[in-house]
Amino acid sequence: MLDWKAIAMSLKFLGKSTTGNQSPTLYLGDSDYVVQGWRVTDHPELIEIPHALLAYLEAGTCLGVVLTDTGHGTFTLTGEPIRDPDVLAEMDIPDHEAGVTVPVGQEIRPDVAASR
Repeated sequence: MLDWKAIAMSLKFLGKSTTGNQSPTLYLGDSDYVVQGWRVTDHPELIEIPHALLAYLEAGTCLGVVLTDTGHGTFTLTGEPIRDPDVLAEMDIPDHEAGVTVPVGQEIRPDVAASR
């Protein structure tokens, strides 16, 4: 079980992709990314984020989950839903959005030498 109080205390704001009443946001916790995106109906673990949000990832890392391209400038992804009221209040998530935690993955690209 995740320690939501510890997550709330250690969130580092990385960036936001905001237009109008939309606020997909990326945070870094102690060992996970916390991703805020649009709710996907009937799937609390599934959110949708704009491609541009990935620009805020820490160098050399990626979201450690499978991203599914929707074909219209967004990805869907699954993670552990955030339900703790204190964490949700700190993140100030509107009703049409949700937050999930996902592992921090290591970026592995064929055009860059592996760092070890």
